[in-house]
Amino acid sequence: MRSLKILTLVAAMFLCAQMSFAGTTYDKVMKAKVIRAGIMTNSIPGAYYDADNNWVGFDVDIAQEIANRLGCKLDRVKVTDKTRISFLQQGRIDMSVANMTHKRERDKSIDFSITYFFDGQKVLAKKGKFKSLKDMVGQKIATTQGTTSEINIRNLLKELGDPNPNAHVKSFPDYASAFAALQMGSVAGFTTDSTILLGYAAKEPGKYELVGDFFSNEPYGIGLPENDSKWRDTINFTIQDMWKDGTYMKIYNKWYGPDTPYAFPMTEEIEMWP
Repeated sequence: MRSLKILTLVAAMFLCAQMSFAGTTYDKVMKAKVIRAGIMTNSIPGAYYDADNNWVGFDVDIAQEIANRLGCKLDRVKVTDKTRISFLQQGRIDMSVANMTHKRERDKSIDFSITYFFDGQKVLAKKGKFKSLKDMVGQKIATTQGTTSEINIRNLLKELGDPNPNAHVKSFPDYASAFAALQMGSVAGFTTDSTILLGYAAKEPGKYELVGDFFSNEPYGIGLPENDSKWRDTINFTIQDMWKDGTYMKIYNKWYGPDTPYAFPMTEEIEMWP
């Protein structure tokens, strides 16, 4: 029994030593001078591969600017809707800049920065086919698996009187396959955050349109490791500094300005602390 207690004590001391050595995310990042950022690859124009196979987009530029300001190299790590949270939990990335809505449920397992992008959910359909969301009751609508969009559209259809919303919501593994279903006519609509829909609609200008008003509020936060306040403060301060000196809006207008295919007027302001 005595030897077991000793072994337990040694194990506990070893674990504490490991935790102490690991340090905060901020300490590890600043020592390595590398930020590992989880970024999407098919979220047009947030983060995607362009015609020349360059990884580009709003989130890519935001992540790069944060790295630049902290004097770090940016290590881009591919994530999806399904992996962006688990990669943070496993320590495979230091931040997730991946069009992720800040939800209370998600906040139980990871932390978030202040809101760095403001969006809402809509439905994309072939132009002229539907006048309102009510007209889409009973129609099949595509969305992506494991997202808040999937939950929101089911709830909306139910509110609008759809007799079987579960059967009419078709969930796909990613945005590209959901949009492909709309292109092929196997679904009548494709729903997710409106800026993502604008990105896919721009592939075939004039063929698709957004139907109805926003039916959700989607404040995007940068996903961060749980209970790591020094790193969270650093990211928040950096976002605020980018807003204050105008860099944020330069990046925003590059991707969502009035002269882009994805025009989306800025309607909110970044939260600023004195």
